[in-house]
Amino acid sequence: MADRSLRGMRLGSQSLQSEEGVEFSPRKKAVYQTTDGATFDVVFAAEAEIPDSWQSPKSGQEGLLLSADGKPVDIDRGDVKVPRTHWDMLLERRTRPELEELLQERLDYLRARKGQQKIGA
Repeated sequence: MADRSLRGMRLGSQSLQSEEGVEFSPRKKAVYQTTDGATFDVVFAAEAEIPDSWQSPKSGQEGLLLSADGKPVDIDRGDVKVPRTHWDMLLERRTRPELEELLQERLDYLRARKGQQKIGA
């Protein structure tokens, strides 16, 4: 009896649910263009903030956001802080002659320590 009820059914490959009564969340589509001129669409939630750039799923190149008229969106980069490197932060605390003196002290210490070690130890 059970064999007859499953006959003709591919288990797991087809859903028995329908899309009847399903309400999708509001969405908006953003169009991006890569440097070689290729365009691609990305769908976002309606309340999401659209990023200025997005990586193309096909080519992997970075695409810039296009406005509704098909022109690239002007990106205001005025408020972006330039990241400081470790070297920049170090130069805020010490002068270059102080750093050279510390380097020489450390090198002398390491050379003296290396000379004290026995061969094979």
